[in-house]
Amino acid sequence: MSHLLSPETPAFAVPQANLVPVSDHLGRMAPIPASRMFLINKSLKVFQEKQPGVPVFDASQGDGGASLPGVPGALLDRAFELQKQHGTAYDMPFGTEAYRRIVAESYWKLAPDTGWGTANVIGTQGGRDGLQKAYQAMLALGHGRQGDVIVVSRVPWISYNWGPYGIGANVMWAPGRAEEGWAYTEDGLRACVTEAAKTGRKVAGLVITSPDNPTGQTLTLQRQIELARAALEAGIAFVLFDWMYHAVGDDEPYDVNVLLRAFEPAQRKRLMVLDGITKSLGGSNIRNCHLLADADVVKTIVAQASHTVIPSFFSLAVAMAAYEKGLQEAAAPIVGPCRASRAWIREYLKTQGLTHIIGQGYYAFIHVAEGLKAKGWADSEPLGQHFAENHGVAVVPGAFFSPYGADWIRFSYATPVERTQGAAKRLIDALKALQH
Repeated sequence: MSHLLSPETPAFAVPQANLVPVSDHLGRMAPIPASRMFLINKSLKVFQEKQPGVPVFDASQGDGGASLPGVPGALLDRAFELQKQHGTAYDMPFGTEAYRRIVAESYWKLAPDTGWGTANVIGTQGGRDGLQKAYQAMLALGHGRQGDVIVVSRVPWISYNWGPYGIGANVMWAPGRAEEGWAYTEDGLRACVTEAAKTGRKVAGLVITSPDNPTGQTLTLQRQIELARAALEAGIAFVLFDWMYHAVGDDEPYDVNVLLRAFEPAQRKRLMVLDGITKSLGGSNIRNCHLLADADVVKTIVAQASHTVIPSFFSLAVAMAAYEKGLQEAAAPIVGPCRASRAWIREYLKTQGLTHIIGQGYYAFIHVAEGLKAKGWADSEPLGQHFAENHGVAVVPGAFFSPYGADWIRFSYATPVERTQGAAKRLIDALKALQH
């Protein structure tokens, strides 16, 4: 104890060699805007006031808990029973061992030969919390630097733009072409590494989202593996697979064992998978997701989480109840209507002759450049409010996501098929009205 400073002398909490270096970059960062996607459907109230009694259609949000039945009452009851049994004391920053076990063994059925099991699971308080934890790990364990790069698609979910930026990562939009749904290519990923190097930066992480938000673009698991392998070989430190929508598609959910077996153990350490119940179970406000990652990565995240966000047990319990039942059965009230709506809207958009992207998930991405030109609008931003207030249908302007989505809108079909039909027909009427 003789080396300690006098208690009357200010002292840093860590040794001088470990101090965070001084930088003025915080004062020079672009302001992070609030997401406007939560507000666009509020404009429907203007239409309702002007035309009381006329139905309105919200095709803006991918919130199964609002537009579809959401988490069944029986699962909420089961989760509450688990909560009562468990009590209300602190849990571990990863959740609980029981949660880890049911995610690893009942949900993913992690195979022993992959080397992954319960120690590779961390519960998070929703997808954004999971992503923030992943970004922090990418920066700290990737190249050990702030200011490095997270690569996302050319037209990404809006929070991919700002979530990494808020914790000291720079976001780069990968090359991509609209006619290909802005899909990644191996050459495009290598170009990102080269471009980052020109500014003295390295790429800490790549986010592969399938099915995609906002476009609905969907990649086969094999294609995701090919892209991830190319990314790792190019020097990208981590690859995160955001599979939040994979259980609501027409096909079987992705098999994480196939993913893990496709990589050698050293590369496997650089993979992360995000999944949860916010989309498949309509549990947006339950806020439960989980990350799968290498055990050492999980240890780092858990240590940091012990000082920040610990997931609530009830959110874990809802997921446990669903996985205990079997997610396919538990999610049927969400998945069934989504599949019916997807089948209908896919054919309807073809008959209307609209250029669009529709894979799986919750969304269709629709090209509306002709209507914008007719109105003299530079991009689709005014459409959200205009369509809601004047036509009673809410959609999300593609311009919200990036400038490359300027001529597009996102249409959510996460509704019963009759609501999807009403919203789509109202949308077509609204688009036609732009021409007059």
